[in-house]
Amino acid sequence: MEIKKELLKLLFDFHGHKCWASVLGLRAGLIALRELKTQRTGTRSLYCLIEVGHAHGAVCFADGVQVATGCSIGKGNLIKTLKGKLAFTLIDIKNWKEIRIAYNGKLKDKIANTAFMKKRAAGIPPTEIPDEEAMEVINIVLEAPEDKIFFINPVKDTNFEPPEEILGSTICDICGEWVSIPYIRILGEKKVCIDCAGYTEGFEK
Repeated sequence: MEIKKELLKLLFDFHGHKCWASVLGLRAGLIALRELKTQRTGTRSLYCLIEVGHAHGAVCFADGVQVATGCSIGKGNLIKTLKGKLAFTLIDIKNWKEIRIAYNGKLKDKIANTAFMKKRAAGIPPTEIPDEEAMEVINIVLEAPEDKIFFINPVKDTNFEPPEEILGSTICDICGEWVSIPYIRILGEKKVCIDCAGYTEGFEK
């Protein structure tokens, strides 16, 4: 798959280093946009349910998906489902369609045998590995036929319900900090934040 150099540079600048998993996510995100016949979003016209977990190998995948699709934590349309997979469902709420794409692992051994991955396995940070070694494994991801690297499910109708945006806010009566309304707790007669309340159960659950 040919990806413009400018887009790869944007990814590496955003992610902070060159690695195969972020490029894998970028490629998967671009395929999802193609299959949905849509474009990168600057709003919430797309939602991404991404299945990566916390701090596991190749979680860099998520940054590639963000750069490709425009879905992000800040816009509230990138939602982690914490399944420990390099996979996501991209949802187009204008046309009410969705597609799920997952890394199939067929190139796992080939990737693991690269100099880059051997150094990563030895605990060497990616920023300390030469660019040419990073590009070796990145090119494996870029050049692989789609069916050798992804499970690409058919586009289908979606029943996803976008979370409603709540714009209301208030000031915590104890610490004086700004708090979004769903995260306010009632402590006696005071409206307080989670930190000042000392308990977490509440409206947003």
